[in-house]
Amino acid sequence: MNYDELIKDYKTKTCILSVDRLGDDDFGNIRIVAGNKAHCDDIAALTGHPFEPGCPYDVCFPHDMNFENFTAKCAFGGEPLHTYINLYQMGLWLNMFMLPLDSQEENRGYCIYSYDVSPRADEGKMSDVSLDNASRVLQTCIKFRSSENFLETLDGVINDIREICESDRCCVLLLDHDEHSCQVIAESTREGSDCASVRGKFDDSYYNLAMNWLNILQGSSCFIIEHDKDMEELKNRDAAWYESLKSMGVNRLVLFPLRHGNELMGYIWTREFNSDNTIKIKETLELTTFFIASEMSNYLLMKRMEVLSSVDLLTGINNRNIMNNRIDHIVAGKEILAEPYAVIFADLNGLKRVNDTEGHTAGDEMIKDAANILQSVFEDGEVYRAGGDEFMILVCGITEEEVEKRMALVREKASATKNVSISAGVSMSSEEPDILKAMHNADARMYSDKESYYSAHPELKYR
Repeated sequence: MNYDELIKDYKTKTCILSVDRLGDDDFGNIRIVAGNKAHCDDIAALTGHPFEPGCPYDVCFPHDMNFENFTAKCAFGGEPLHTYINLYQMGLWLNMFMLPLDSQEENRGYCIYSYDVSPRADEGKMSDVSLDNASRVLQTCIKFRSSENFLETLDGVINDIREICESDRCCVLLLDHDEHSCQVIAESTREGSDCASVRGKFDDSYYNLAMNWLNILQGSSCFIIEHDKDMEELKNRDAAWYESLKSMGVNRLVLFPLRHGNELMGYIWTREFNSDNTIKIKETLELTTFFIASEMSNYLLMKRMEVLSSVDLLTGINNRNIMNNRIDHIVAGKEILAEPYAVIFADLNGLKRVNDTEGHTAGDEMIKDAANILQSVFEDGEVYRAGGDEFMILVCGITEEEVEKRMALVREKASATKNVSISAGVSMSSEEPDILKAMHNADARMYSDKESYYSAHPELKYR
């Protein structure tokens, strides 16, 4: 067959691929036996030398297991294939089509490969999938859009994905690059499967293992273990993970990174899937993970905003905003405090002198040290920075005698520092059950304690 003549009129970049068959489920060399002008010009521009017919495919394209499997399935399976994937390491999107060609050679198959790349995702091309897969992806999007609880919805989506893949298990791993930690935030296991749950089982050391999966992917959009050949490739790339999977009895696995923009947010994987539908599984996950990553990004952004709205950035403890919300809920009867409880107001002595003589950086250190002391003594309570150098502590299920012991410990720890002195006032629920009045009483007693302190140390009040 004259392959050059066959593809010369194709407008898109197009070439002919040959695949050597080594066995029923194995294949060998993949070569580019011919290319049209668009392909030849593209390769010459990329490599700096003319395209050579009959060259190994990875002379022209990145070495990729998924591409090899895709080519073999088309050439030997006799079905046209299409996929649209993100080549994230190159910052490109690849739209690829493969058409099988009839071969007269017993152990060699052929297919036409047409492709195009662009720097940005094309929604039209992304949605150009089979009706069945498009429906599944649409259902996923609708679930996310119609729910207010992201984690519960994600569990449902992951269960759907596991059922689509007809697999034993599907999981989502979330990476925290600031803390170098990770956690499984969604999991679905087939009923009757002997797979043990992995929620809460990954310690911080697993973060480094998960980050090493990037080396396993080697720029591919996913890593698929379907045959012994794939396991051997994994062994070459990461012997430790290979041994780990073997020890767990894993024979088939699909691993997809979850990316939003340039950020690696985590991974989704499914094991022991139906290998008869590998191409459909890959196509479904290509699109579904795109939306999952987007929703994960929104979820994490909202969590960060919640933290910013509730945590004092200087000390890391609860801020005035979350304190006011807590008190409002108690006053409205939405939350009931376990009695007896204590309301404590605490304030730093001499902060103005420190700010004036040593600078505000020293003053900030004084505030942080005080917050650490209060939090260490009242670790079973709620410590809030009410503003400036003032703190409020709410402790439930505590007696007045225990509060007195705790306050003595606060003063002991403060005296052991070079800079912290604290005045405080306490109000117990047994004397004032109204939370607002209890706060008023504690605040008044705190100022009384402060006046006593400055009466004993008048020089500190003005310096």
